[in-house]
Amino acid sequence: MTTNISVSRRSIQVLRVMLSGIFLIASSNHLMNVEQTAKRIDAASLKEFAYLFGDPELMVILSGIAMLISGIALLIGSHTRWAAMILLAVLIPITITVQVGQVHTLGPLFKNVAIMGGLLFFIINDFSKETKTNPAQSELSLKNK
Repeated sequence: MTTNISVSRRSIQVLRVMLSGIFLIASSNHLMNVEQTAKRIDAASLKEFAYLFGDPELMVILSGIAMLISGIALLIGSHTRWAAMILLAVLIPITITVQVGQVHTLGPLFKNVAIMGGLLFFIINDFSKETKTNPAQSELSLKNK
């Protein structure tokens, strides 16, 4: 059974733009404050998890670059699904390392969970076909199988 759900094209654009903002800000923080961000990893209770990926300073730089490029792609709506997948792949280890196990960071933990939900929206729903076939359409139809 397939269910069609109509959503405003504008609402999807707003979600994309608003979701991209946090990654653009975080990427600049990672790239301009490498040592400070790496120290946050060292102070985390699950820092061993981060060390599985390699040197924290190198990971901060690589994640900053990934968030910047993917954040821009998400912002402009280019390769949105891929951008969301990359951002989710970056966000999961950051969330596990920095927020999980920190009682005083439950707010940021659930903020990241909500952001992951937004990214999953763009991973699960492919808007590229609808956008290319009918750009004048004011609503998009999401198919739920």
